[in-house]
Amino acid sequence: MDDIYSFTVKAADGGEVPLTQYRGQVLLIVNTASKCGFTPQYEGLEALHRDLQARGLIVLGFPCNQFGGQEPGDAAEIANFCKLNYDVEFPLFAKIEVNGPKASPLYEWLKTQAPGVLGSKSIKWNFTKFLIDREGRVVGRFAPTTKPEALRGEIERLL
Repeated sequence: MDDIYSFTVKAADGGEVPLTQYRGQVLLIVNTASKCGFTPQYEGLEALHRDLQARGLIVLGFPCNQFGGQEPGDAAEIANFCKLNYDVEFPLFAKIEVNGPKASPLYEWLKTQAPGVLGSKSIKWNFTKFLIDREGRVVGRFAPTTKPEALRGEIERLL
């Protein structure tokens, strides 16, 4: 697969979401968790989404419970937590796995397109970020320690 638009993902309500609906926009894809030391990054992700959405940025959140059991809730609990604590409006999808035999096909593709440090393919922790350009190509992978606001300049160049 050459671009992200080949994928369909599961919405939080269980419906199917073809990523073609985001064609022509810059995407920031993040595996999220509600009980992680990096959870406050929801605030920065939402700020980017609100500030840059009109110019073509969409943040896509994919809850994942693979790292320390830090996303134990169901879709409703996750959405409620994000709305109450961080006023999140960017799309949150169904909980996925990002590593291992049950890893999401989207994440398998992302990891191939942008390997981590020393060529590692696995996601190391919650809040790993992938930046996708308007043509659907991965242009960057960022560690959980990279704060969303640190990506603003790179995102704005793509917009």
